[in-house]
Amino acid sequence: DGTDNFPTRYLVNDACVLLGKPYVYGSILRFEGQVSVFDARTGPCYRCLFREPPPPGLVPNCAEGGVLGVMPGIIGTIQALETIKILIGRGETLAGRLALFDGLRFKWRELTLKKNEDCPMCGGNPAITQLIDYDDFCGLKGNDMADETQAGVPEITPAELKKRLDGGASIKLIDVREEYEWDITNLAKQGATLIPLGDVSERAGEIDRTPETVVYCRSGKRSESAIRHLQAQGYTNLVNLKGGINAWATDVDPDMGTY
Repeated sequence: DGTDNFPTRYLVNDACVLLGKPYVYGSILRFEGQVSVFDARTGPCYRCLFREPPPPGLVPNCAEGGVLGVMPGIIGTIQALETIKILIGRGETLAGRLALFDGLRFKWRELTLKKNEDCPMCGGNPAITQLIDYDDFCGLKGNDMADETQAGVPEITPAELKKRLDGGASIKLIDVREEYEWDITNLAKQGATLIPLGDVSERAGEIDRTPETVVYCRSGKRSESAIRHLQAQGYTNLVNLKGGINAWATDVDPDMGTY
């Protein structure tokens, strides 16, 4: 499995459990990767480790979070090795183990995984006995811009935001992109603060609940996810920048450029 989305990962896992086949798993993001073999016949499956997917957009994919170009080769080669060992019946596979690779420090770590007897897929009394709608399971159905706005995520266009800022409105700006994206282009001159999406939960205390706060990312998707997450914690003062910083560059400041 070399996919980059949760619906496919759960689909592959469930199909492997139902067919009695091993699942050679690999995942990468930025400078890190992880590899395992999930084989429900002898050990845990993917759902034993990740019972449920994260909220849509909370974990950036490679297109949003970036990935060092050599990481697919490193992790993919390990997956190929595991597959060959399975096919020839030699050696000890990563079944029951999760190998974690930190490319920046060139360090490997290994976690021991155990079967979850309450796993809905491979546990003692499985609740899932056939393939399901995985987009729906991962919360992706109906998750387009219009649906999210109707569900309570207010928006403001870049032009409207610029007009209000020029008029002296007291508006906070939160950038939920990654640090490397901030280095490419940002709204620091407008007073923006960087809180990457993955850090929003931990750093929610830094976000004031009183003044109007506009949250933005590259295109508007991650910022909507961040707002949804914070709304669940009681925030009512958050507004999404429609189209993200790329729309700001196009509609307000063409010299910024897009990426």
